[in-house]
Amino acid sequence: MNYSPIAVSAVVLVAACSSSAQAPRQPAPTDVVATVGSTSITMAEVDDKALQQPASNFGSAKLFQALYDARLAALDDLIATNLLAAEAKAQHLESAALVDKEITSKIVAVKDADVSAWYQANQGRVQGRPLEQVRSAIASFLSQERIDAVRREYLEALKTKTAVRIMLEPPRQTIAATDSPSRGPANAPIELIEFSDFQCPFCQRANPTVQQVLTAYGDRIRFVYRHYPLPNHPNARPAAEASACAAEQGKFWPYHDRLFSGQAGMTDGELKQHAVAVGLDAAKFNGCVDTHKFKAVVDADVHAGEEAGVNGTPAFFINGRMLSGAQPYDAFKKIIDEELKLKPR
Repeated sequence: MNYSPIAVSAVVLVAACSSSAQAPRQPAPTDVVATVGSTSITMAEVDDKALQQPASNFGSAKLFQALYDARLAALDDLIATNLLAAEAKAQHLESAALVDKEITSKIVAVKDADVSAWYQANQGRVQGRPLEQVRSAIASFLSQERIDAVRREYLEALKTKTAVRIMLEPPRQTIAATDSPSRGPANAPIELIEFSDFQCPFCQRANPTVQQVLTAYGDRIRFVYRHYPLPNHPNARPAAEASACAAEQGKFWPYHDRLFSGQAGMTDGELKQHAVAVGLDAAKFNGCVDTHKFKAVVDADVHAGEEAGVNGTPAFFINGRMLSGAQPYDAFKKIIDEELKLKPR
């Protein structure tokens, strides 16, 4: 996720409308928010863990979103504890011994070559720092990533043997409809809104994933693009306004795809060259860009994003549920599949 500016501590982390928050009904402490087999987990149990987490764990998320994130993290931990305890009992083991056997023993150690390869592939994320300065942080990140992957895979296997049901309702944002560029039918059961910045490397990284999502779900998704140029990206706002000029001539998506191709420059002259390349009327386009015809449109999108809690790019809303940063396909799939169960078509 691209921030303004990017925090040093985030070097090795996953890259963060008139809108109003639609918080779910507030559960009572005795409400059951998940079941693991025949075992129930109450909101009181969740909050015993959730409310002990530092607020800094959730960045600048709005309070209702941070509370949900804290509760969901605590709930995931409680579910994992119950699953591991049940399996340990079935195997006549202590939970710690089961973890050593099924998780710890299967983690592949991080080697210097792994650190170097990650460093070379993620130059933008280390912000020019020398390898020796970030070696330890990268190694810790890769090690934790491997631990999490093995643990997650094992827990998913346990869920095939013990039914798990989560009833904790996510908060949603109501983002007012606009004439923003969109793909997919207006009545699709899933609305995916992206707030994005053409100069943001994380937005560029996320773009193929978004295309994968759109291909996988077809006409079940309506995808809406909203502008959120960051102030530390000098070419982002001109590019956003230029894309709106392309939209005026019915060519937003070809222009969008060209800017995210990874090879497109974004100086004033280059933005105008791209217009010619995608078949726009150059004179009309140039006049639109030079007069900043759609500045107010971009301003409105930025305001909408701020109202919705966006503070970096890319930021996605899936039926109002926020997903921040250049997330993997599975992160989108999880939320979309949950939403489709609520409103299948």
